[in-house]
Amino acid sequence: MTLTRAQSAALTHARTAARSAARRATSRLGGVDAQALTSHVMDRARITLNFHPDRPRPTDGRTVAEALAVDAVYRSQYETGLSNGGRTAFPGGARDEWERSLFGGAYHADGVRPEERPKYGALNLLGHADGAAPRFGSCHVRLRPEVNRRATFCHGDSHLGPEDVGTADAFWCVLAALVEDGTDVRGVPSGTHGRIHGRILDGYVEAQVHGPVVLTRDAEAIVLDPSFRGTPAARLLASTGVPIEWHPGFVLAPHEVDAEFRGPVMLPLAARVVRAYSADGLLRAETLGHAAASVVREPRAWAEFGSGDEVLQYVKQLWHVLARFGRPDVRAETGADGLADEGAEDRAGISRPV
Repeated sequence: MTLTRAQSAALTHARTAARSAARRATSRLGGVDAQALTSHVMDRARITLNFHPDRPRPTDGRTVAEALAVDAVYRSQYETGLSNGGRTAFPGGARDEWERSLFGGAYHADGVRPEERPKYGALNLLGHADGAAPRFGSCHVRLRPEVNRRATFCHGDSHLGPEDVGTADAFWCVLAALVEDGTDVRGVPSGTHGRIHGRILDGYVEAQVHGPVVLTRDAEAIVLDPSFRGTPAARLLASTGVPIEWHPGFVLAPHEVDAEFRGPVMLPLAARVVRAYSADGLLRAETLGHAAASVVREPRAWAEFGSGDEVLQYVKQLWHVLARFGRPDVRAETGADGLADEGAEDRAGISRPV
C-alpha cells in the first residue's frame, strides 16, 4: 500500500535513528545474530491493537464496535477522541509532543490530517491470548505479519521517551533491550496465537502502525473476551467479515480485589459495579463496559466516586485490576480453536507481570 509523505517520513526517521545506533546495539547483543533474530521475530510475532468494543466514542457517541462495523477501519485517538490510555491526542497535547520527538516532526508538517497519524498497539512476542498490551483493552485485533513492515517499534511506552526504537528492518536496538531484560526472543511461537494470558500491563514493545488499518485487508482475526459472547458488540464485529476468535477471559469477585494495586477506591467501585450489572456477582470485561457507559450517560449517579472523568479513570483502573488478578472465565464456551481453557494458566504456572 502507498503511504502518505508524512507516514513515509516518520518511518524513515525511526529507521535512520535505529541504524545510527546499530553499532552500539550490536555490542549490547554480544554474539547474537541480530539479522537472523530480527527475521525470526518479524516472521512470527504479530502486532495486536487492544481495545474495549463497547466504549462510546466522544466524537459521535457510537461504540467502538458500531464504528468498526460501518467501514471496518481501525482509527486512532486523533479521529475518535477515545483512548484507554491518556486522552492527549490534540495539538500541543502530550501525545502530540512525544510524536514530534519520536518521528522527527513528520506529522507536524503543514497539511497533515488526523487520519494520517499512527495507530498504537504492541508486538505480541510470546503470542499471549490476551494480546500484547491488555491494559488498553479486553479484546484485540491481531494484524497480519506484513503490517510489521510499515510499523515502528520502541521498547516500553512511547510517552516515556524511549531510547530503543526501530523498524522491521532496523530492529537491533529493540532486540538488545529485550535480550537485556531477559525476554526469550528466540522463543517467539510459530503459531498466530497462544492459549495463555500474558497480563502485561507494562513492559511491552509498543508498535505504531503507519498508514490505514483496514480490517478486511490487514487483520488475521479479532480476538474477543468471552463475556461478549452473544452481545451486540460481538455481532457487530463479526459483520466486518474478519474471523472472530475468543480468549479465556477474566473474572473476579469484588472481595478479591487488591485495594493496594490501584488504590482503595477499587473495592467499593467493584462492589457497586457488580450490584448494578452482574447476575452472578463477578466482574467481567462486559460488566465494566456497562459501568463505563453509565458514567458517560449519567455521571451524577456515580458522584460518590467523583466527577465523570474521575470515575471513568477509576473504571479504567478497575479493568487493570481485573486483567492482573482475574481468573479465566469458567463460563466461557470452548470454541473450535480451543482457546477457552480455564485451567491452562494454572497448569502452566504462568507468572502475572504488571
